[in-house]
Amino acid sequence: MPYEAGTRVRLTRDAQVTTGDTVTRGGVPGPLFLAEGLAGTVMGSTTEVGRAGQDHLASFDQQVRGHRFDAFAASLIDDLRQNVARLGAFDAGASARTTYRVRFDNGFVLDGLEEGWLTQA
Repeated sequence: MPYEAGTRVRLTRDAQVTTGDTVTRGGVPGPLFLAEGLAGTVMGSTTEVGRAGQDHLASFDQQVRGHRFDAFAASLIDDLRQNVARLGAFDAGASARTTYRVRFDNGFVLDGLEEGWLTQA
């Protein structure tokens, strides 16, 4: 069920506050959680296309970052990365999703919340 700006919502699960990305993706986790049931107001929404492919590519990069490889292994890893990017581009239309920016009653604003994380209050 899509939510319009101004709709009152509640969290359906605990959400860890992160830095550097959104709550539902791989940012740097902080020590703070917003509790299930916390109410807030939808401030806006964004439809993201192809985010699943970007998430896979970011995960791949994170796993190989900081390692030293010989030339042959580096070439193989580059080929794998290109395949991951190519598959992400192919699935771009299938992975469109709507995310929401919500201002909670305690003052926190979270961006990137998926519909499954929210219910109407």
